[in-house]
Amino acid sequence: MASTFSLQLLGRIFVIALLAVLAIWTLWRFLPALGWAAVLAIATWPLRQRFTRDLGSPTISAVALTLLVGIAIVGPLIVLVFEGAREAVLIVEWLRSVRETGLGTPEWLSQLPMVGGYAASWWQDHLGSPEAAKELVGRAETLGFMQWTRHLGHEVISRLIILGFTLLTLLFIYRDGPLIIQQARNVADRALGPPAQRYGREAIAAVRATVNGLVLVGLAEGAVLGIAYVAAGISHPLVLGFATGVVAAVPFGAPLVYIAACLMLAAQSRLLAAVLLFSFASLVVFVADHFVRPALIGMSTRLPFLWILLGIFGGLETFGLLGLFLGPAVLAVVLAIWREAAKPPTAT
Repeated sequence: MASTFSLQLLGRIFVIALLAVLAIWTLWRFLPALGWAAVLAIATWPLRQRFTRDLGSPTISAVALTLLVGIAIVGPLIVLVFEGAREAVLIVEWLRSVRETGLGTPEWLSQLPMVGGYAASWWQDHLGSPEAAKELVGRAETLGFMQWTRHLGHEVISRLIILGFTLLTLLFIYRDGPLIIQQARNVADRALGPPAQRYGREAIAAVRATVNGLVLVGLAEGAVLGIAYVAAGISHPLVLGFATGVVAAVPFGAPLVYIAACLMLAAQSRLLAAVLLFSFASLVVFVADHFVRPALIGMSTRLPFLWILLGIFGGLETFGLLGLFLGPAVLAVVLAIWREAAKPPTAT
């Protein structure tokens, strides 16, 4: 009798594992969409509760909130596409002028100590004359610019498909969220016992704290540095500020934008503005990444600073951008299990 029960249990475990593997295999290409929908739903769930209370219908509130989230995501992307197209036209015109006249030597280059004369001479020989500029531009074109553009278009279409399925999944999560939550609790209680709900709360708190610590702080960095771009007199400060806010969602990602802005100022022989912008932006990013973000994430998750960094960067390395939010959630649950297991045994 016992052997029959054991065989049935093993058979059931095998079938469940096989079905789980097949389900993951079937949904593999759409797992990022499901993951992003889960992160967005967790981050905006209090707003969903308010919409449902005010509108009185889960379906209507789900549609309204999904549209709102879609506009918040797609709207800035449309602005970036139009700005990118306009910048592409300007780049093409700039390349045409470089072909005809060459790339003029910046005034500040010859003023550099020790290497200024050599650097200016090299620039004039390799970039300043029209012949050298034509060779440089032609070499860049032969390195596969058209192929890169084609690959970029394919990636954009793929991301748009993922975005569409993300919003569709988000709609159903908003509508059927309470039922999904209750079913998840029942399954977790059967699988993990009483601590399951506490682990779930730790994971949800980690996701919300990470959204606040990464996205909101990143947008704040973009706003502050956008003002700095305006003060520095750089062209397209709003676009650069928005790009900084988006890239700053990844810790230490903002320097990619503001260093490029500083180089643009230096190319215009505005060294003082470039140095001041670099110093101010570095200070803002240092304070945000080393003090503000760890404080926001650590207060809600009780994660130490090292675990926060490991969760963010480890998740980014393993799962891509989605890992920024999944990594801290996984480590928050692991740390909760560790703390529970590390408690001294109670005396009987």
